[in-house]
Amino acid sequence: MRENIHPEYHKVVFMDTNSGFKFLTGSTKTSNETISWEDGNTYPLLKVEVTSDTHPFYTGVQKFAERGGRADRFMQKYNMKK
Repeated sequence: MRENIHPEYHKVVFMDTNSGFKFLTGSTKTSNETISWEDGNTYPLLKVEVTSDTHPFYTGVQKFAERGGRADRFMQKYNMKK
């Protein structure tokens, strides 16, 4: 394998922004945000919208059906009427 052509592989924490579910895994992605993990070490934190904790394929149910779509959340956030 040639040297200095591959991205650095390190441990990161992924967090599902919908449920707050977090898991530690390896990745080449990095982030400026960090989080202290259960083992006492600090790792980069990567926020994602969907993980196996909230995706209907893995859960068998749609957990956040009541949240509405992007437009509904925008209207609610800024107290706008439809």
